[in-house]
Amino acid sequence: MARPRKFDEQQVLDTAREQFWAGGYAATRMDDIAAATGLGKGSLYGAFGGKQDLFHRVFDDYCSSVVDATAQQLRGDDQNAYTRLSAHIHAVAAATAADTAQRGCLLAKGTAELAEHDKTVAKRAHTAIEALSTLLEDDIAACQRNGDLDANADPGKLAALVLAVLRGIEALGKAGANEETLTDIARTALAVLPRAAN
Repeated sequence: MARPRKFDEQQVLDTAREQFWAGGYAATRMDDIAAATGLGKGSLYGAFGGKQDLFHRVFDDYCSSVVDATAQQLRGDDQNAYTRLSAHIHAVAAATAADTAQRGCLLAKGTAELAEHDKTVAKRAHTAIEALSTLLEDDIAACQRNGDLDANADPGKLAALVLAVLRGIEALGKAGANEETLTDIARTALAVLPRAAN
């Protein structure tokens, strides 16, 4: 009979995520994760499989957390949809500016490093981006119903534009753009959205 595991699986995944996030997939060794978690490599392999399997678990958890957090920020009634959209865009700029280690977003980082050769990462990244786009589109449609944005504009295209701006903010932050620059981009993104005619 197998012995029960004597560690918190989620805590191990969180620690592994920090290792992958800080160093990237290629530069992170199972020895690094073992040292950071205090587990032997045998325990890690037994619980999670190899390094690739462990990264897939970490990446999936991270993507889910990003989508869930975005859903919490954007879902709600039509009346407050524009306020939520504005707050979300400014929150991404602020969080990016606060990332003084310039680690960036693990979704973007993992996708850039691995998607070309790892179909699991590519598929999970695509699913996450589609989910984020849908959340933005739903909120923008709510803005249109409430009379905040032009009802004749295509909410899907506006959502794609906002998502591209948000991803760009994160990329520029990783490259060292300061808080003022990132906040200006957030303000400009909101300013260029087509407002409803009075």
